[in-house]
Amino acid sequence: MIRETDPTLPNEEAEWIRAAQSGDRDGFNRLVERYWDRLYRWLYRMTRDRHTAEDLTQETFLKALGAVQSFRPGSNFRAWVFRIGHNNFVNQKRSERRTKHQLPEDAAAPDVGGVEITTENREALEVIHQAVADLPDDFRSALLLRVEEGLSFREVAKILGTTEETARWRVFKARQKLMKVLSPELLPPGATAGETT
Repeated sequence: MIRETDPTLPNEEAEWIRAAQSGDRDGFNRLVERYWDRLYRWLYRMTRDRHTAEDLTQETFLKALGAVQSFRPGSNFRAWVFRIGHNNFVNQKRSERRTKHQLPEDAAAPDVGGVEITTENREALEVIHQAVADLPDDFRSALLLRVEEGLSFREVAKILGTTEETARWRVFKARQKLMKVLSPELLPPGATAGETT
Protein backbone atom coordinates (compact mmCIF):
# COMPACT_ATOMS: atom_id res chain seq x y z
CA MET A 1 0.00 0.00 0.00
CA ILE A 2 1.53 3.31 -1.06
CA ARG A 3 0.31 6.22 1.01
CA GLU A 4 -0.64 9.49 -0.58
CA THR A 5 1.04 12.55 0.82
CA ASP A 6 -0.25 16.05 1.39
CA PRO A 7 1.44 18.33 -1.19
CA THR A 8 1.77 21.14 1.40
CA LEU A 9 3.90 19.02 3.72
CA PRO A 10 7.23 19.31 1.87
CA ASN A 11 7.22 23.12 2.18
CA GLU A 12 6.34 22.92 5.85
CA GLU A 13 8.99 20.23 6.37
CA ALA A 14 11.60 22.35 4.57
CA GLU A 15 10.87 25.19 7.03
CA TRP A 16 11.31 22.81 9.97
CA ILE A 17 14.61 21.57 8.55
CA ARG A 18 15.91 25.13 8.07
CA ALA A 19 14.85 25.98 11.62
CA ALA A 20 16.53 22.84 12.99
CA GLN A 21 19.72 23.63 11.09
CA SER A 22 19.77 27.11 12.63
CA GLY A 23 19.54 25.56 16.11
CA ASP A 24 15.79 25.76 16.71
CA ARG A 25 14.83 22.70 18.75
CA ASP A 26 11.12 23.20 18.00
CA GLY A 27 11.79 22.72 14.30
CA PHE A 28 13.63 19.48 14.95
CA ASN A 29 10.94 18.33 17.41
CA ARG A 30 8.32 18.72 14.67
CA LEU A 31 10.41 16.48 12.41
CA VAL A 32 10.69 13.92 15.20
CA GLU A 33 6.92 14.02 15.74
CA ARG A 34 6.32 13.44 12.04
CA TYR A 35 8.66 10.45 11.67
CA TRP A 36 8.94 8.84 15.13
CA ASP A 37 6.07 6.36 14.75
CA ARG A 38 7.01 5.33 11.23
CA LEU A 39 10.66 4.74 12.13
CA TYR A 40 9.74 2.93 15.34
CA ARG A 41 7.30 0.61 13.54
CA TRP A 42 9.91 -0.25 10.91
CA LEU A 43 12.64 -0.85 13.49
CA TYR A 44 10.23 -2.93 15.58
CA ARG A 45 9.50 -5.13 12.57
CA MET A 46 13.25 -5.46 11.99
CA THR A 47 14.24 -6.20 15.60
CA ARG A 48 11.03 -7.87 16.85
CA ASP A 49 11.75 -6.29 20.23
CA ARG A 50 9.98 -3.19 21.57
CA HIS A 51 12.80 -2.03 23.82
CA THR A 52 15.44 -2.44 21.15
CA ALA A 53 13.25 -0.62 18.62
CA GLU A 54 12.69 2.24 21.08
CA ASP A 55 16.41 2.48 21.83
CA LEU A 56 17.30 2.45 18.14
CA THR A 57 14.65 5.06 17.35
CA GLN A 58 15.93 7.35 20.11
CA GLU A 59 19.52 6.83 19.02
CA THR A 60 18.59 7.55 15.41
CA PHE A 61 16.99 10.89 16.24
CA LEU A 62 19.87 11.84 18.54
CA LYS A 63 22.30 11.14 15.70
CA ALA A 64 20.05 13.03 13.28
CA LEU A 65 20.02 16.02 15.64
CA GLY A 66 23.81 15.94 15.82
CA ALA A 67 24.13 15.71 12.04
CA VAL A 68 21.22 17.93 10.94
CA GLN A 69 23.71 20.55 9.72
CA SER A 70 24.99 18.05 7.14
CA PHE A 71 21.50 17.38 5.74
CA ARG A 72 21.27 18.77 2.19
CA PRO A 73 18.15 20.90 1.63
CA GLY A 74 16.00 19.44 -1.11
CA SER A 75 16.93 15.87 -0.16
CA ASN A 76 14.39 13.45 1.27
CA PHE A 77 14.51 13.87 5.05
CA ARG A 78 12.54 10.68 5.72
CA ALA A 79 14.98 8.62 3.64
CA TRP A 80 17.90 10.32 5.45
CA VAL A 81 16.49 9.48 8.91
CA PHE A 82 15.66 5.91 7.87
CA ARG A 83 19.23 5.52 6.57
CA ILE A 84 20.56 6.52 9.98
CA GLY A 85 18.11 4.07 11.57
CA HIS A 86 19.22 1.30 9.23
CA ASN A 87 22.87 1.95 10.10
CA ASN A 88 22.03 1.79 13.81
CA PHE A 89 20.18 -1.50 13.27
CA VAL A 90 23.14 -2.99 11.36
CA ASN A 91 25.57 -1.85 14.08
CA GLN A 92 23.34 -3.35 16.76
CA LYS A 93 23.25 -6.69 14.89
CA ARG A 94 27.05 -6.66 14.61
CA SER A 95 27.35 -5.97 18.30
CA GLU A 96 25.02 -8.89 19.07
CA ARG A 97 27.15 -11.20 16.95
CA ARG A 98 30.35 -10.07 18.64
CA THR A 99 29.03 -10.62 22.13
CA LYS A 100 27.03 -13.70 21.10
CA HIS A 101 24.35 -12.44 23.47
CA GLN A 102 20.89 -12.46 21.96
CA LEU A 103 18.26 -10.17 23.40
CA PRO A 104 15.01 -11.92 24.27
CA GLU A 105 12.24 -11.40 21.75
CA ASP A 106 9.25 -9.35 22.75
CA ALA A 107 6.37 -11.34 21.32
CA ALA A 108 3.77 -8.60 21.75
CA ALA A 109 3.14 -6.42 18.73
CA PRO A 110 3.02 -2.65 19.16
CA ASP A 111 -0.40 -1.15 19.81
CA VAL A 112 -1.68 0.01 16.44
CA GLY A 113 -4.94 1.64 17.41
CA GLY A 114 -8.52 0.95 18.21
CA VAL A 115 -9.47 -1.38 15.35
CA GLU A 116 -11.30 -4.47 16.53
CA ILE A 117 -9.75 -7.62 15.18
CA THR A 118 -11.61 -10.91 15.08
CA THR A 119 -9.88 -14.06 16.25
CA GLU A 120 -9.69 -15.31 12.67
CA ASN A 121 -8.15 -12.03 11.48
CA ARG A 122 -5.75 -11.99 14.41
CA GLU A 123 -4.56 -15.50 13.57
CA ALA A 124 -4.12 -14.56 9.92
CA LEU A 125 -2.17 -11.44 10.92
CA GLU A 126 0.05 -13.51 13.20
CA VAL A 127 0.80 -15.90 10.34
CA ILE A 128 1.65 -12.98 8.04
CA HIS A 129 3.79 -11.23 10.68
CA GLN A 130 5.67 -14.45 11.37
CA ALA A 131 6.25 -15.06 7.65
CA VAL A 132 7.62 -11.52 7.27
CA ALA A 133 9.71 -11.90 10.45
CA ASP A 134 11.22 -15.11 9.06
CA LEU A 135 12.50 -13.33 5.94
CA PRO A 136 16.23 -12.59 5.85
CA ASP A 137 17.00 -9.09 7.23
CA ASP A 138 17.90 -7.67 3.79
CA PHE A 139 14.66 -8.83 2.22
CA ARG A 140 12.51 -7.87 5.21
CA SER A 141 13.90 -4.34 5.47
CA ALA A 142 13.45 -3.66 1.74
CA LEU A 143 9.91 -5.09 1.71
CA LEU A 144 8.78 -3.13 4.76
CA LEU A 145 10.21 0.14 3.45
CA ARG A 146 8.48 -0.41 0.11
CA VAL A 147 5.12 -1.72 1.35
CA GLU A 148 4.61 -0.07 4.75
CA GLU A 149 6.40 3.20 4.14
CA GLY A 150 5.46 3.50 0.46
CA LEU A 151 8.99 4.52 -0.51
CA SER A 152 10.21 4.35 -4.08
CA PHE A 153 12.86 1.78 -4.98
CA ARG A 154 15.35 4.63 -5.31
CA GLU A 155 14.61 5.73 -1.73
CA VAL A 156 14.76 2.13 -0.46
CA ALA A 157 18.14 1.72 -2.16
CA LYS A 158 19.45 4.92 -0.61
CA ILE A 159 18.34 3.89 2.89
CA LEU A 160 19.83 0.41 2.58
CA GLY A 161 23.02 1.61 0.89
CA THR A 162 22.54 -0.43 -2.25
CA THR A 163 21.55 -0.01 -5.89
CA GLU A 164 17.99 0.52 -7.06
CA GLU A 165 18.20 -2.76 -8.95
CA THR A 166 19.23 -4.62 -5.78
CA ALA A 167 16.38 -2.98 -3.84
CA ARG A 168 13.91 -4.15 -6.50
CA TRP A 169 15.39 -7.65 -6.42
CA ARG A 170 15.17 -7.86 -2.61
CA VAL A 171 11.51 -6.81 -2.61
CA PHE A 172 10.77 -9.27 -5.42
CA LYS A 173 12.54 -12.12 -3.58
CA ALA A 174 10.78 -11.23 -0.31
CA ARG A 175 7.40 -11.41 -2.03
CA GLN A 176 8.39 -14.64 -3.75
CA LYS A 177 9.31 -16.20 -0.40
CA LEU A 178 6.04 -15.00 1.15
CA MET A 179 4.04 -16.50 -1.73
CA LYS A 180 5.67 -19.87 -1.04
CA VAL A 181 4.69 -19.93 2.64
CA LEU A 182 1.38 -18.05 2.74
CA SER A 183 -1.90 -19.25 1.32
CA PRO A 184 -3.19 -16.95 -1.46
CA GLU A 185 -5.88 -15.33 0.71
CA LEU A 186 -3.22 -14.19 3.22
CA LEU A 187 -0.97 -12.49 0.69
CA PRO A 188 -0.83 -8.71 0.94
CA PRO A 189 -2.53 -6.78 -1.89
CA GLY A 190 -0.32 -6.60 -4.97
CA ALA A 191 2.00 -9.35 -3.74
CA THR A 192 1.73 -11.26 -6.98
CA ALA A 193 1.88 -8.24 -9.26
CA GLY A 194 5.18 -6.93 -10.55
CA GLU A 195 6.10 -3.33 -9.77
CA THR A 196 7.67 -0.78 -12.01
CA THR A 197 7.94 2.33 -9.80
